[in-house]
Amino acid sequence: MLNKQNLWFLTLFSLILVLGVYYVTMPNDLLTKVNIKAEETKDKAVVEEVKEENALIAMRVSLEEERKESIDVLQEKLTNEKLTTEEKNNTYEQLKYLNELQGKEETIEKKLKKDYKLDCFTKIDNKDVSVICISSKHDATLANNIMRTIQKDYKDKMNITVKFQKK
Repeated sequence: MLNKQNLWFLTLFSLILVLGVYYVTMPNDLLTKVNIKAEETKDKAVVEEVKEENALIAMRVSLEEERKESIDVLQEKLTNEKLTTEEKNNTYEQLKYLNELQGKEETIEKKLKKDYKLDCFTKIDNKDVSVICISSKHDATLANNIMRTIQKDYKDKMNITVKFQKK
């Protein structure tokens, strides 16, 4: 039987899952072409356009929220007295892995910013590395160079995808 705490957790988790799926399936046009009206000053409406960098920030925030949820669940498991030592060790290793992923993603983004002067979003999922770059130049040579730069940091072969969004 479910107690109240588990019921609330399942309810909130379902809500977050539905919102996450909605966000992922939402067209990119909504992120890049949205206009936000700001306050009116001296009979003149100020309109601020959401820029591409804000789309990258939105993707980063979404990934951070997803990871935070995973970390919270894992930390809750660590404090569970019913788990065996082996299960707690596995949970700790998963936490460590998530932190390493976040560090690798940030390192890749900084390297691409430095080497190619590109604002990028990076997501690593096992052997898959997804990179979304904001660039007016969309060519295979640039994508290949980005893939080679990322692959240099890994001993194993990674599945690297590079997508471009226009400035």
